[in-house]
Amino acid sequence: MPLPQFSADMDPEKKEEMVANAAKASDFLKAISHPGRLMILCHLVSGEKSVTALEELLSARQAAVSQQLSRLRLEGLVVPRREGKAIYYRLADDKPRRVLELVYELFCKDG
Repeated sequence: MPLPQFSADMDPEKKEEMVANAAKASDFLKAISHPGRLMILCHLVSGEKSVTALEELLSARQAAVSQQLSRLRLEGLVVPRREGKAIYYRLADDKPRRVLELVYELFCKDG
């Protein structure tokens, strides 16, 4: 899909739509811009994880992990599920996975 072209003679509704989309994209990028949140998303790509499992994988305290999960949940990137006292998280949809693949391609792959 080609990127939209912003121009002075653009339809006002199209301009408003571009501004709204830019705001959504900016919020998404802010949500994944923290290393801890990005690592949580990376761990959740392989499937649902409990908060305890994420604490262990990240070598982080429960309060820090919960704070980052809260932000990801607020942005609609993860979905919680309670089972007894344990809370499990999974990716809300395929969008984070697609972005992580691009990030990996841009910053992690050799070549």
